Amino acid sequence: MRLILLGPPGAGKGTQAQFLVERFGIPQLSTGDMLRAAIAGETPLGLEVKDIIARGDLVPDETVVGIISDRLDQSDCQKGFILDGFPRTTEQARALEVLLADKGIGLDAVVEIKVDADTLVGRILTRAAESGGARADDNEEVLRNRLDVYQELTAPLVDFYSKKDLVKSVDGMAGIDEVTTSIMAALAAS
Repeated sequence: MRLILLGPPGAGKGTQAQFLVERFGIPQLSTGDMLRAAIAGETPLGLEVKDIIARGDLVPDETVVGIISDRLDQSDCQKGFILDGFPRTTEQARALEVLLADKGIGLDAVVEIKVDADTLVGRILTRAAESGGARADDNEEVLRNRLDVYQELTAPLVDFYSKKDLVKSVDGMAGIDEVTTSIMAALAAS
C-alpha cells in the first residue's frame, strides 16, 4: 500500500499514519519528523532549514525530494509507505510522480483529512498548552501562517490527485477512532 495523507497542519495525519503503519506493516515517511530530527541533531540540513521551519514556511523542493528519494530506497519501503507532509505543492507532486516512475512504483490512494481551520487552531493551541508548548511552531501566529500556506499551496493537491482518481476524503473533525474507520472503509473501497 502506497499512500499520501493530505490535510492541514494538526489535522491528525501523524495519528492516523500510526494506525495505518500497524494495519499495513509499512513505514510512515514524515518529512516533518525527518526535518525536526535533522534540526535536533544539528546536521547541515537541520541548520539549513531551522529558520525556514520556525517561520512556518516550506523547505525547498529539491531538499525534500532528495530526502524522500533516499528514504524510498530503504528496504522497509519495498512493501509500501505512507507519505505524511509530502508532497505539499503541485510542483512537489509532479516531482514525486517522476521519482516514483523512475523507481517503477505508483500510488494506491491519497487520503484527504478534512478539518475546520478555526477549530483546528484551538485544538493545536490546547495540545501545546497541555504539553508545555513542545513545538516552537505551536503558537497562533505561526499556525495561522501554516494554515494559509496550506490553503494556498497544498490544498490544490486535492484537485491534482482527484484527476487521477486517487483521492479518498474523510471527516477529520470526527473522533480519532471514527476517522480511522472512515479511512479504512475508503481504502477498502478503492
